[in-house]
Amino acid sequence: QAQILGVLLAAASNFLISVSLNIQKCAHLRLVCQAEQKPYYRSKLWWCGITLLGLGEVGNFTAYGFAPIALVAPLGCVSVIGSAFISVFFLKRTMRTADILGGALTITGIYLLVTFAPNVPQELTGRQVQNYLVSWPFLVYSILEIIIFCILLYFYKRKAVKHIVVLLMMVALLASLTVIAVKAVSSMIALSVKGEMQLTYSVFYIMIVLMATSCAFQIKFLNQAIHLYEATAVVPINFVFFTTSATISGVIFYREFQSTALLSVFMFLFGCLLSFLGVIIIARNKKEEHLQIPFIDCGHIPGQKLTGKIQPDSHSSCYGTLNKEDDSVKSQS
Repeated sequence: QAQILGVLLAAASNFLISVSLNIQKCAHLRLVCQAEQKPYYRSKLWWCGITLLGLGEVGNFTAYGFAPIALVAPLGCVSVIGSAFISVFFLKRTMRTADILGGALTITGIYLLVTFAPNVPQELTGRQVQNYLVSWPFLVYSILEIIIFCILLYFYKRKAVKHIVVLLMMVALLASLTVIAVKAVSSMIALSVKGEMQLTYSVFYIMIVLMATSCAFQIKFLNQAIHLYEATAVVPINFVFFTTSATISGVIFYREFQSTALLSVFMFLFGCLLSFLGVIIIARNKKEEHLQIPFIDCGHIPGQKLTGKIQPDSHSSCYGTLNKEDDSVKSQS
């Protein structure tokens, strides 16, 4: 029952996140179309989207306390397919055949994930987390991850390599630590609420620091990837890398597939593959939304008198130049 609750929480939370992102996008588009421009944070619609985003993230955090990482992490695809279908209502986009096909593959993958996910106890005490933290499989995994991250960071800093794969691999490596810490903190809080106090363990605060630090650097590299590349490329690659990294960390740190049958493992991996394909198909060839600004506002230029706004017309032969009337007036003066 706890695992079912975790699945429902994760699915509902990711759906809320997709709704919130579409609401925020809709708020930005509405503000641009208004005659009097005002900051986005003064929009009630934008704050509604932010509130839903916060609720979604809290729900995701809570879900890790009830279900395995290997099950919660792949359910992030719900936000992708949810966003594709909800945007039809909020942003008036056209439903594509790729959206329907990708949605069908993703839903099938989710069904296999939920059906064949590992069924392991999710109530983790502080002592168990301590034992997992010093176990040799995790120590070996941590050393390998640190080495790979340092190599990527070297190319990123010294060689100025900012390829999308390099950036998102660093995000995925940090995300694996984030989900380990999130699950430990969420589980220990849940047990403490039930009456079994776990907040006295020092590992609880170590995990909070690890969660905050890894999450902060994860956001830094992810934001740079979004800045340099289109979201249609970032979203599917980040989902595949994040899910793979999170699942591996759950397997190694929490030993989630320790007593699972080989057939169940195969069907679970097949479900992940279908989800990956579905997300890639939905994001492939999807046009980027650009804000259509009706004019370029020059602002107040020191020493110049602003008489109006320049209306650029790329189809005109005098694009980027002054009108002929203005030229004649200038010559007469």
